[in-house]
Amino acid sequence: MVEIHAKPGDSVRIRLAKREIDGILLESPDSSVVLLKVESGYNIGIAKENVLALRILKKYIEPVLPSLPLPSQNLPAIGLVITGGTIASKLDAKTGGVKPLTSVQEFTRFYPELFQLARVKAIENPFMILSESMSSEHWITIAQCVKKLLDDPEIQGVIVMHGTDTLHYTGAALSFFLKNLNKPVVLTYAQRSIDRASSDARLNLQCAVQMALSECAEVVLVGHANLDDEYCQALRATKVRKMHSSRRDAFQPINTDALAHVWPDKITFYGTYRKRHSGMCELDDAFSDTTALVKFYPGQHPDILDFYALKYKGIVLEMTGLGHVAASDSAQNWIPSLKKHIKNGLIVCGAAQTLYGRLDPLVYSNGRDLAETGIIFLEDMLPETALVKLGWVLGHYGWKKHVREKMLSNIAGEFGERLVA
Repeated sequence: MVEIHAKPGDSVRIRLAKREIDGILLESPDSSVVLLKVESGYNIGIAKENVLALRILKKYIEPVLPSLPLPSQNLPAIGLVITGGTIASKLDAKTGGVKPLTSVQEFTRFYPELFQLARVKAIENPFMILSESMSSEHWITIAQCVKKLLDDPEIQGVIVMHGTDTLHYTGAALSFFLKNLNKPVVLTYAQRSIDRASSDARLNLQCAVQMALSECAEVVLVGHANLDDEYCQALRATKVRKMHSSRRDAFQPINTDALAHVWPDKITFYGTYRKRHSGMCELDDAFSDTTALVKFYPGQHPDILDFYALKYKGIVLEMTGLGHVAASDSAQNWIPSLKKHIKNGLIVCGAAQTLYGRLDPLVYSNGRDLAETGIIFLEDMLPETALVKLGWVLGHYGWKKHVREKMLSNIAGEFGERLVA
């Protein structure tokens, strides 16, 4: 068996019986396996007994960070909120995974263009967490950090760097938490870390800076508009969803168009948007975690509502078609259970499983019967946005008796054009 003299992080060439493989040697949890990161970005394991020879192509040297450049006072100022995710991460050459960027020096090294477009006056780093591990407490913390930066008269806009998996939930939360928004709040992301050749991080951040300096005082998400490094799209945070697990244009507008197309040096807006103003933004981060998102499926028994009624104040029910669940023609008729629990105080909101289109319970008799139970049909509001909004509404003391009115009010662009704000 060949001796492995290379260290994790070294670029190596491994010779097998019929081919050679180049890659970066990684730490392996199994001493009998050589772990390698290949050019595609994937990690592969090779049984050490199959390795005929290993040659070091380049020794790994820990990079030396450049000194922090003096910010130009002539550039407009922005604020950054760093919460984690791939956009705030770099490759760990020893493990093959990623680890967070933890200093301004590292940001200047990986994102030098950022410091040519704007002066980063302040950075808030409340936590570094995978977005799937976030809760409403994290949303509130992010909102508080954003509010602090917005209150600085010198800062023109705020960028939030965030993981992709639940970014649209955070975007919706900020849209409701930040009332009378006076400056742009831009969430951005990366599907691939900055040290990969196919990374989307650099363009996304450059375009996010342009959006943060614009006249659009809304909470928006900025990311690749297509698979190429051409331009980004700015999407209203209450009307966006992650629609692909790995593509660089994973986020797409739902039931609306992009608010703008953004290049590193210009913006083209489509439609109307709220303009920046000289007033102060108000933080309204009341929130109740006693809400749930429930997806209806064929054959689902209505007794699931008994469980939710014991633990939750409200649910968003993802309904089929125009707003349907099993009704009087089914052995699993939901209507009696819905009537009982809604009468006893459970808030039930309906959203579309189809995502595209809007609910209309009056077209079919099933829907008309369901409408009589007291379900609040949320037109074209996205289920995730509806969940966040319901938690926000129920978090306010005294609002429960007005919940229908609040849920059907167009507060942050969560409804399409057919509803009047």
